Amino acid sequence: MWALLSLAVGSFGIGMTEFVVMGLLPDIAQDLLPTLWAGDPEGAIAQTGWLITLYALGVVVGAPTIAGAVAKYPRHRVMLGLAIALTVFNALTFLLPTFELVAASRFLAGLPHGAYFGIGALVAADVLGPGKRAKGVAFVLTGLTIANVVGVPLGTFLGQQVGWRAAFVVVAAIFGAAAVCIAFFVPAHDGDSARTFRAELRVFRIGQVWLTLAVGAIGFGGFFAVYSYVAPLVTEVSGSPQWAVPIILVIMGLGMTIGNLVGGVVADIDLKRTLLGGFVGLAIVQTLLALSAQTVWALAVFIFATGFISACLSPAIQTRLMDVAEDNQSIAAALNHSALNMGNSLGAFLGGTVIALGWGFVAPAWVGVALALSGFVLAIVSLSVERRRVVLAA
Repeated sequence: MWALLSLAVGSFGIGMTEFVVMGLLPDIAQDLLPTLWAGDPEGAIAQTGWLITLYALGVVVGAPTIAGAVAKYPRHRVMLGLAIALTVFNALTFLLPTFELVAASRFLAGLPHGAYFGIGALVAADVLGPGKRAKGVAFVLTGLTIANVVGVPLGTFLGQQVGWRAAFVVVAAIFGAAAVCIAFFVPAHDGDSARTFRAELRVFRIGQVWLTLAVGAIGFGGFFAVYSYVAPLVTEVSGSPQWAVPIILVIMGLGMTIGNLVGGVVADIDLKRTLLGGFVGLAIVQTLLALSAQTVWALAVFIFATGFISACLSPAIQTRLMDVAEDNQSIAAALNHSALNMGNSLGAFLGGTVIALGWGFVAPAWVGVALALSGFVLAIVSLSVERRRVVLAA
């Protein structure tokens, strides 16, 4: 159990570093892009959204390359190295002075993200035993979801009061603590010398892997289209004061925490229905969010529901990837986070685009509806192809 808790400390840090930017977009824009902010605040916020996109792209690049390259090494040593890298790269975010350099640090900070979660999920599955893979995935993700209840709102409040860089001082300290915990508590692992980088890359020959990646990347983009711009949604659309942003983030984090725990259970019971029902539910609640965001109480309800449903989907998508990846488990577990962060990048980009076009801060919610429905269609295609192959094989 101490091993799982140690991994959860790191996932808490990842949840905080990934999502705290979203609540601090106006503050970062004012500090790093003062000239643009003075003339065009919406344009400055949209450009600052690239920090979210670049972090996500770092995850997309780093997850398969790092996971594949380290597959043969002992997992406890790999996890320690990843925690140290996360500490260093997040320290750069609060140290570097310009928008361009901070953007580069966000890309670097994203590189270890997917491998940390992917290999951590395998460690958790080993600890919990067979038949509980989704629960193992959910346990490692618990730190991330709790970060959205505690770390992200507190980091947002701290950043608003002291300066946005202070939030990343805390993030770097959390990763340092995770590295110490992993060194002491994650059990030793012998590694597998047969798991070469070239062997791991065989996973990309499997068509269902590509389909499942598309399901996660496009469907989960619906969540990030809203989450990326939650701060202006609260302050500009509902007319609430700035201090309400951390409260809304707590509400979303509670939804994610509960949804993650529920998702780990229901995905082990019926993976296919969890996937399909999750995307339909996400499209519905984001439609209701778009229609009622002008009222802060309705906004809070549907933000909670958005967090809950999206977190239910996450263990299901990762378990689906592990199911279709055959014996390429290390890279498959990490690829889930490539997929989700493709969704992060896509959602942030499209959400920023519709804002920059002048369509308003509610427009990203409609982007979210379209992406969630697209994820549902892709999931139907993936499951139909699989069913057809089973029938032909029989």
